[in-house]
Amino acid sequence: MTEFAVTHNLDPISDREPQNALKVISYGGGVQSTALLTLAAKGTIDFPTFLFSNVGDDSENPGTLQYIREIASPFAQQHGISLEILEKVRRDGRTETLWQMLHRPEARSIPIPVRMANGAPGRRNCTGDFKIKVISKWLKTHGASADRPATVGIGISVDEIHRANRRRSEPNQRVTYPLLDLGLRREDCIQLIREAGLPVPPKSSCFFCPFHTVDEWRTQRKFEPELFSKSEDLERFINSRRAALGRDDVYLTRYGTPLGTAIHIPAGDDLEEGNCDSGWCMT
Repeated sequence: MTEFAVTHNLDPISDREPQNALKVISYGGGVQSTALLTLAAKGTIDFPTFLFSNVGDDSENPGTLQYIREIASPFAQQHGISLEILEKVRRDGRTETLWQMLHRPEARSIPIPVRMANGAPGRRNCTGDFKIKVISKWLKTHGASADRPATVGIGISVDEIHRANRRRSEPNQRVTYPLLDLGLRREDCIQLIREAGLPVPPKSSCFFCPFHTVDEWRTQRKFEPELFSKSEDLERFINSRRAALGRDDVYLTRYGTPLGTAIHIPAGDDLEEGNCDSGWCMT
């Protein structure tokens, strides 16, 4: 069995949580949040609801979607946990995926953190629009408010403590980090998943995320060539739109060159990991 010690809760208002307030986990489908699912199943943490905000079947890592539908959802149901799959809904009632947003005819900005020619990441709205706000809307519908915020647990482990950032939440949310409170590292999370009899999930993210490492891009090109081709198509499409607006090219890596060329840079000169530090994705 995994052993861990409870550490001091970093949230100063954790002991003043209103009775019967909503308690949910922002479930990303990756290692850390799946470890939280196993902890909830054992009763170690008290979070009866897990919310997976699906960026889109045409956008998410297909392996993540398969894991959630075939592994995580049945496991949650077996242990009396509600695992809700949410989608972004526009004001006109239509659902929208990130892939669709990127291809809007009228779009002038790019919601994903594409890289400028100098390698610097651009601004992004994808996490806010497709994760934080979608979950906030669900919470509001279920009674959360600024006066009575829901507790939202995020799966950041001790070895990624630099990603913890309580500012990235809506007024009806109070963000907390159960893995930090329990002093758990990523390797502990993997052990918890295996002890629960579950396979370890793949890393969760959009398949075209600019925060992929070079090794992740190489893996995609080798084993999922159709996804890599779509990523290349997306990069070309974005730049065709920017050219029409008189703007410079941008890229899905920080090497200032098209994706098909960038991944041939020698191993060892890798993209930095953990730049998406909000914890709402890739957990």
